[in-house]
Amino acid sequence: MSKMRVVVACAFGLATAIGGAATMTITPKAGVPKAVASLAEANAWLETKVPAMISACRRTMGDGTAAYPPQVGSGYEAFWLRDYAYILEGGAAHIPQAELLAAAQVFLRAQRADGACVDCVKFDGTPIYMPGYGSMGENPVADGSQFTVAVVYLTWKQTGAPSLLTTNVLDALVRAMGAVPRNPVTGLVFIDPAKVWDRCAYGFTDSIRKTGDCFFESLLDVEASTRLAEMLAAAGRAQDAQTFTQRAAAVTEQINAVFWDETLRLYRAATVRCKEGDVWGSAFAVWLGVAPSERADKIAAALKANHTGLTQKGQLRHTPPGVYWETGCARDTYQNGAFWGTPVGWYAFALNRLDPALADQVIIDLVNDFAARGVGEWVFGDRVALPQGYLSSATMPLAGIRRLVAERN
Repeated sequence: MSKMRVVVACAFGLATAIGGAATMTITPKAGVPKAVASLAEANAWLETKVPAMISACRRTMGDGTAAYPPQVGSGYEAFWLRDYAYILEGGAAHIPQAELLAAAQVFLRAQRADGACVDCVKFDGTPIYMPGYGSMGENPVADGSQFTVAVVYLTWKQTGAPSLLTTNVLDALVRAMGAVPRNPVTGLVFIDPAKVWDRCAYGFTDSIRKTGDCFFESLLDVEASTRLAEMLAAAGRAQDAQTFTQRAAAVTEQINAVFWDETLRLYRAATVRCKEGDVWGSAFAVWLGVAPSERADKIAAALKANHTGLTQKGQLRHTPPGVYWETGCARDTYQNGAFWGTPVGWYAFALNRLDPALADQVIIDLVNDFAARGVGEWVFGDRVALPQGYLSSATMPLAGIRRLVAERN
């Protein structure tokens, strides 16, 4: 996700700017004992760490609403939608119910009249629809609608609040999904290649200039459609629920028709620009069940075969080893070759199909690195971005562990 200092660094390829402003060089001392040696110990470590991080990241907006920005301390000076959704994925139980409900309303109120949803909301309440505080692209982000559904859905699942199943809320989410930019032929999420910079993609690749039909963003559309269908059904709106169930199925079919690459044994990220294999997205497709079983097995095999080059200390790069995005920020930094904790739960879940021991080990390695160097946003070699604590790097793997354990049991 882009904040202003990272935008500048990526736009001009200044790796030192990222390294200087957003990262620290942290080398663990030799001989320090490992913090965890098993999946159960890694789970226990994260179950303790996550509530402490959530408490430490809490900020107060101008109207008194509690906000949970992406990191502990300064750096991301706004309430980011997708990061908050990822906090909820693994940590909703550690936020008071009243604050959960108020935070959901922050993002619902920020929705534009045309249904478009935000990238973030400033602490003074100003809605921001394009990353870089409005500087990146001419149209709202391609994932704002999907993550608005995620925030409301995850809040509803945690609280059971009837107020989230009212006509006003559900109609707002239906409008949000109507604002998702899509190819009228395929129904897939679409970023217009005819424009100089139409809009940004998924927030964890918002410095990557994807165009055409877009894979990860379409996966988010499937997830959001499925979640919204569940909420509509719970509210007694069976016909509307069926509409979104059918939409999820149709987009799933198109994803498998358009993006799969049999040679890579991965899905590609887009159809026009930045067509590289999408490691995060392929693992996420397994997590969502979008990848048919045979393809999920092939993805697991590809991930296992390339595990050493895909990971550093349990953290995962976006693209296959040695592959960089066609257009994006400087190589071996940030979203173009650095290694992240956020997707590791999906990655371990995919690996588990073929090699449960390796699935466990990647999480063990991740947690041991967190214990030694801090829960960073991303790492590369000795560099750690935001070592004071980046929430989704902990909450998302924790959600992955919980699902792994549930599946095995």
